[in-house]
Amino acid sequence: MQSARQKTLHRIIFRSDTRAGKLFDLLLLIVILLSIFSVCMESVASFRARYAAVIHVAEAIFTLLFTIEYGLRVYSSPRPSRYIFSFYGLIDLLAIIPGYLSIFISGGQYLIVIRAIRLLRVFRILKLSRFTYEGNILKTALKASLYKISVFLTSVVTLVTIIGTLMYIIEGDKSGFTSIPISIYWAVVTITTVGYGDISPHSPLGQLLASILMIIGYGIIAVPTGIVSVEMARATEDAKRKCPRCNATIHSASDNFCAHCGTTLDTKFLE
Repeated sequence: MQSARQKTLHRIIFRSDTRAGKLFDLLLLIVILLSIFSVCMESVASFRARYAAVIHVAEAIFTLLFTIEYGLRVYSSPRPSRYIFSFYGLIDLLAIIPGYLSIFISGGQYLIVIRAIRLLRVFRILKLSRFTYEGNILKTALKASLYKISVFLTSVVTLVTIIGTLMYIIEGDKSGFTSIPISIYWAVVTITTVGYGDISPHSPLGQLLASILMIIGYGIIAVPTGIVSVEMARATEDAKRKCPRCNATIHSASDNFCAHCGTTLDTKFLE
């Protein structure tokens, strides 16, 4: 059973429907931005040499503030374990760890940029429901595309492994293809049309194989885009379905009842 203090803290920290809650969230976003800015500036050699002490103090303060905030979230949560293992709970924890990691590992503080993910809270704070709606459509499309893209990527990995091995046999050490993994790396760079140029075939047969791989690369680049685009269109259409009685959005095509008014849904009545 939560105490009155815990309930008050929970409303301020987890919700933004009060003046104190909005102020807390906005201050949190400002602190997150400042902490990310300090880490970015620390990576600039001239700035680091001049303000190293100030940056380290600032990072220590930010880490302490985020630690206190995380502790308050756990303390005020009705079900602490549910928050700890939730998406935002894990992100909040990951945002703290780099600050302490930097004490033992040089450069560990740069992982603090993970805190940028916490800026997703701005959609809830500013009530940007339209962005949340679009985000749900994107999530649905990516989830529906997962298996198709997995099969596609498996095929691509198989292809570059075969072609990389063939190139190793054809070219060998004299052209820089010193091993099969190096040859597969070349195949990946080539099929993605990146083309670093650090390794290249010199024999006519090797150049022919490289040309074929480049043409294949142009053909397969559009495949993931096409898969996701189709699922995006489908998810958008599903999101537009309305309840025939209350006109509320039907979030899933498999729903049998409206979540708002309880009306039995019939697909022939859905838009």
